[in-house]
Amino acid sequence: MAKSLYTTLEVNENSSEAEIKKAYRKLARKYHPDVNKEMGAEDKFKEINSAYEILGDKEKKEQYDMNGDSMFGGQNFHDFSRSHGGGGGQGDLDDILRQMFSSGGGGFGGASPFGQQQQQQQVNLDIQTSVTIPFSVSILGGSHSVAVNGDRFDIKIPAGVKDGEKMRVKGKGHAQGGRAGDLFLKIQVASNPEYIREDDDLVKSFDVPLYAALFGEKIAIKTLEKEIKLKVPQNTKNGQRFRVKEMGAMNRKTKVRGNLYLEANIVLPKVDELDAELVDIMKEKLPKE
Repeated sequence: MAKSLYTTLEVNENSSEAEIKKAYRKLARKYHPDVNKEMGAEDKFKEINSAYEILGDKEKKEQYDMNGDSMFGGQNFHDFSRSHGGGGGQGDLDDILRQMFSSGGGGFGGASPFGQQQQQQQVNLDIQTSVTIPFSVSILGGSHSVAVNGDRFDIKIPAGVKDGEKMRVKGKGHAQGGRAGDLFLKIQVASNPEYIREDDDLVKSFDVPLYAALFGEKIAIKTLEKEIKLKVPQNTKNGQRFRVKEMGAMNRKTKVRGNLYLEANIVLPKVDELDAELVDIMKEKLPKE
């Protein structure tokens, strides 16, 4: 029993669902009209999509495995797709295939399936996947490059997006029959060793020399956006926090930014690197409790 659909997708009857899907994606990328400008590539692309319309659906594949190319009136699938897809476009061929296979695999032997008014099942062309973005992009927003289905493009990441959020990118799913599905992205935010996010607030540790902690001083600190000067007061304690207003993450509902909290990490000098006279004075004068 001839079964030319498998030849179209360059697989065999024993291929798994994953293998068929992988073969389809490979061929779809190769013959996509936006990539392949050779004569006949667009027709080949349509034929590949139509073949996957059947072999990518468990029930339709079972019908085809039982009946083979006899469902196409004695033609192989290549000739059938040319005769039914060339005039009215790929959408007409998809409709014919859906009607044919929803009729129970009767092919052309009985009543014509093309005149039946049956509910047509739309192929799900959406793609769901995850993407990891830099921490800075999650806070400030920006453009991020994504590679999906053999295509690379930039997406706009809104400021304040959280780990685990989902985004929808219209028209970037699978393409078939003049239709294109959507791309659904689950956002994963890469960790940053310098920052902790607490809701819409950010916490960053910064080093404070002992002199500045005792007597006060301005310290330059690099943030995600720019370098700022923070005035550290005298007698600053280790772990003490300083608030910088509206330099945290954007709340996407209220459109209000959180705050940046700078946490002091007092850096003690090494005793053996201090002046010996100073060490003696400290031993004598520093309180022991």
